[in-house]
Amino acid sequence: MVLEEHTQIVLTTPIFGDDGEELQRGDVGVIIHAHSGVEAFVVEFLTLNGDTWAIATVAPSQMRQVTNKDIIHTREFAIAA
Repeated sequence: MVLEEHTQIVLTTPIFGDDGEELQRGDVGVIIHAHSGVEAFVVEFLTLNGDTWAIATVAPSQMRQVTNKDIIHTREFAIAA
């Protein structure tokens, strides 16, 4: 399994986005940049209508690649006041 740009991933642990957004285990994102040495990835998380909701720096241990056994599940996020 090779994690590279444009690969869809699933979070395996809750994390915070770069601007403080709360991302949950199971959230799906797309790798948009692989840092040299593959020590971390920049991942974009989108709403289902295609708007960017969060950008996060994610370690390989915090994610896995999407497989053909995954299904999409939705949740609503709270907008910070």
